Amino acid sequence: MSGVFSKDTKLITTPGYAAQKAADIQAKSSAQLTIARLVRDPASVVSALVILGIVAFAICAPLIAQWTGHGPNEQFRETGLSAAGIPVGPSGEFLLGTDQLGRDLFVRLAYGARVSLLVGVVASLVASAIGVVIGATAGFFGGWVDTLLSRIIDLVMSVPFLLVAIALVAVLGPSLGLSIVVIVFFSWAGLARVIRGQVLAIREREYIEAARSLGESRISMMFRDVLPNLVVPIIVYTTLGIPAAVVFEATLSFLGLGIVPPTPSWGNMLADAANGSMYMVAPWMVLVPGLALLALTLAFNLLGDGLRDALDPTSTKGKKA
Repeated sequence: MSGVFSKDTKLITTPGYAAQKAADIQAKSSAQLTIARLVRDPASVVSALVILGIVAFAICAPLIAQWTGHGPNEQFRETGLSAAGIPVGPSGEFLLGTDQLGRDLFVRLAYGARVSLLVGVVASLVASAIGVVIGATAGFFGGWVDTLLSRIIDLVMSVPFLLVAIALVAVLGPSLGLSIVVIVFFSWAGLARVIRGQVLAIREREYIEAARSLGESRISMMFRDVLPNLVVPIIVYTTLGIPAAVVFEATLSFLGLGIVPPTPSWGNMLADAANGSMYMVAPWMVLVPGLALLALTLAFNLLGDGLRDALDPTSTKGKKA
């Protein structure tokens, strides 16, 4: 018994032992808890790795073109097409095969990933910013401001997406900028409605009443007391908005309303496969961009679900963090 006591006493009096134990029991920050919950979810980890891989693939598009010696719009009618004019399948020269014009699908896929990620990230961030501003303003100020902004949200959500896109393209012509504008216009309203509901609940909390009784201005309360409590839904909905924007862009490009050929995008690559039913003789033309689109959207959706669980302290997945 005395030996055990002596051993424990020696450990306790060892220099740095107390500091080490204090560091071990130190409370984790919210960021550490979130990361710990996220890392324990295999689907979120795999999704994050897939997204990072696609981002790296897009960034390295010029290097891929230089390595293969094939430009994204360069046609190889001698080697990229058979004697009958049929696209050649995956080979050592064309890793993912070619399209109906003899262009390298591997290189075009990399450059198309740039377009999809650019549209998805930019459109999602802009739509989230608009949705947060309008939703927070409507929920916090209430009254006629809430009524007016809520009716605008309802109006935007009731407008048919394709009809507006077709009308705008008919007047202005297809372009990357127009695609982003259309996607933003149809994306912010959903987040605005969620933020409005959150703010309506937050403004009745005790600390808001206390700030109001102390004479704090509405603008100050908005930025100091309300917006910090909206970080979780903003992050989650922005993450989930990226795949929706990517699908919107692919839909517009597939219909000829988005990115103007020959600029590669995953949507117009799918349109090329459908043109003349080329996918019947060259199935890789639809499989390559289709699977890439599926992988990107699925990864972002799974990561968004993981973030929602990791940022929510009441989630059953995060209780053991």
